[in-house]
Amino acid sequence: MARPLHRLSSLKIRRLKTKGMYADGGGLYLRVADGGSKGWVFRYTVNGRPRDMGLGSIHAVSLADAREVAAECRKLRHQDIDPIERRRSEKAARRGAGVKAMTFRQCAEAYIASHAAKWSAKHRVQWPRTLAAYAYPVLGDLPVQAIDTALVMRAIQPAWTTKPATLGRVRGRIEAILDWAKAVGLRHGENPARWRGHLDHLLPARSELVPIKHHAALPYADVGSFMAKLRRYDSMAARALEFAALTAARMGEVLGAVWDEIDFANRVWTIPAGRTKARREHRVPLSPAALEVLKATKAIRHSDYVFPGMREGRPVGQISVLMLAKQVAGADITAHGLRSTFRDWASERTSFPREVAEMALAHAIPNAVEAAYRRGDLFEKRRRLMDAWADFCTNPAASGKVLSMRR
Repeated sequence: MARPLHRLSSLKIRRLKTKGMYADGGGLYLRVADGGSKGWVFRYTVNGRPRDMGLGSIHAVSLADAREVAAECRKLRHQDIDPIERRRSEKAARRGAGVKAMTFRQCAEAYIASHAAKWSAKHRVQWPRTLAAYAYPVLGDLPVQAIDTALVMRAIQPAWTTKPATLGRVRGRIEAILDWAKAVGLRHGENPARWRGHLDHLLPARSELVPIKHHAALPYADVGSFMAKLRRYDSMAARALEFAALTAARMGEVLGAVWDEIDFANRVWTIPAGRTKARREHRVPLSPAALEVLKATKAIRHSDYVFPGMREGRPVGQISVLMLAKQVAGADITAHGLRSTFRDWASERTSFPREVAEMALAHAIPNAVEAAYRRGDLFEKRRRLMDAWADFCTNPAASGKVLSMRR
């Protein structure tokens, strides 16, 4: 005999005060808890084990609604479906739908958060700033799966011809974020921000808008006179520029150098990974001439920085060094161009292998297979190269012949 349904009434529900479970029929119960709170429960069994499924309080779910939900649960049980598991799967689906509706801005913030640790301080600032300026106004609040080529073009095309370098980086950042979204299952299909074979058909290349301009370099034949003039300047900027020329290091690495990185006894300057472009520790052999610069600098001013500026706790500024380089050379050269000067000299005036010169410049190895097998840093060979370079910088006339690696 089927159990009767609808045993409870609104009046009876209001009058119930004693703690207990009160059946309405068909597995629906009113649970009265300590303190008098009341809620609906659907009770059933799975494999002989009882299960209670909460349906909500009487204030949120009416008697009629509770009976309707209980009826749906009975239908599920008739199909051998567990109502609690069904509800869990539906909640998970709703959460998944919410994730799939993530906006481009949310995806960008998640991407930045997961990658920022390996970036330089400069990139940690530039990523959110450029996205806020160019990408977010168009793409920011849109679901990431809705972004297509037309929307990407709307974001980057207006300033593409006037700021090609900046917008080129923005395009690459949009592409990276959309690739991340695809990897985590938020979108499908081709990346609409991809350049090769896609946007390159719609936009002119950066090189067509602004010809590639290399850093202005000093001919290596003029290095001797340049260094001689530079030594006449009694300033911290001059010493920083001289040290940069002798070590062929990047100017940012030179200006950020601190004394803890210098090992006078072993003639080594160790630049930590966090301060190198390749994000890899780089050891620089110090020639006697480079050591003399360091000793002179240390005697002038005491600071954690090797080349302190006029402001307390700050190094010499790059602009001061750049202006000095142009003044001494009498031409529009850059401090970074001195690295090109060193590279030309190493190629044309020495027999040192190419990889020794490239490693002296801390250039990354482009071939992944070669990079995987090369574990050493050719340090002793680089020491001989940098000693020879210092000799050339201080006395180019005496270094007229091609220098042998075995010198």
